[in-house]
Amino acid sequence: MAAQRQSGGRESRASSAEDGARGVRAAQAYSGLQRERLADLQRARIVGAMLEVCSERGAGSVSVANVVERSGVSRRTFYELFTDREDCSLAAFEQALAYAAQRVIPAYEAQKAWRERIRAGLIALLSFLDEEPTVGRVLLVESLAGGPRTLARRGEVIGKLTSVIEQGACEGRAASTPPPLTGEGVVGAVLAVLQGRLANDAPASFTALANPLMSMIVLPYLGAGAARRELERPVPAVTGPRDGATTLLSDPFKDAGMRLTYRTVRVLTAIAEHPDASNRLIGEAAGIKDQGQVSKLLGRLQRIGMVCNTGLGPGQGAPNAWSLTSSGQQVVNSIRTHTATSHPAGQPGARTGGRR
Repeated sequence: MAAQRQSGGRESRASSAEDGARGVRAAQAYSGLQRERLADLQRARIVGAMLEVCSERGAGSVSVANVVERSGVSRRTFYELFTDREDCSLAAFEQALAYAAQRVIPAYEAQKAWRERIRAGLIALLSFLDEEPTVGRVLLVESLAGGPRTLARRGEVIGKLTSVIEQGACEGRAASTPPPLTGEGVVGAVLAVLQGRLANDAPASFTALANPLMSMIVLPYLGAGAARRELERPVPAVTGPRDGATTLLSDPFKDAGMRLTYRTVRVLTAIAEHPDASNRLIGEAAGIKDQGQVSKLLGRLQRIGMVCNTGLGPGQGAPNAWSLTSSGQQVVNSIRTHTATSHPAGQPGARTGGRR
């Protein structure tokens, strides 16, 4: 009997130890996830700053110091995420490309015939340039001075666009087969028009160029009649910068006057996942054991309008009940957006093996 009790005690202690180990591993995994999320957000801030500074100063004149100052992160953080300035410049180009592709590819794929696909994709691109000229400038103009890796990537994209344009030869009704390099020439001509307007900050609408550009694109493949009909099509609705809307480069963390930290991200996401949670529950969900730290951070977030306390509070005989304000929800949405899009398709993760 005594032996059975001893055996049962050992099994109980072993089970308790195993449960404890699982808890530690879960906490470590959660902590690692949050740190990855913070790294993604810091990366997104740096890339956004690079996009802005490139557009303002020109890619060839941008330094790491310029990007660090604009992003509000430390130089050390920059080099933890990027090898050098060119590495960050390439990331900015990839992000600009991803933003444009999110608009252009769905529009292109929604059509079936080559001509309608090209028109839908072109209009989507032109509308994007009207709404996001800063991103468009980096994508089409400043990428020319972004360094050899950026130029190589730009060349890959132009090659793919050329292949898409050359599909027009399969539907061509021109008197003769278009000569070699026609597709490359068409893409180059369209890019030259757009780059010229972006480089000179031309005030005219990009969307208004849809018919003339389409006429130029279809001429060598579908003939003069089709080119003339493109000029006569209804003009697409002209768009422009989105007044009052959150732009792609907005940084709600910096705008709020707060320093984005590992604990800030954990607490905000914990509140998003557990509305009306108490200090204790938020601390547990965020993996922060020190309740004093939790209280101080919640107080700071409340002062800058990120969270609100809908409970009576301990002094009133009831626990706190924390919820996100509209500003806080915007920050959480930005966290989710940036962590989902900070690694464009086909690109490596946030860390590039840069200097530590």
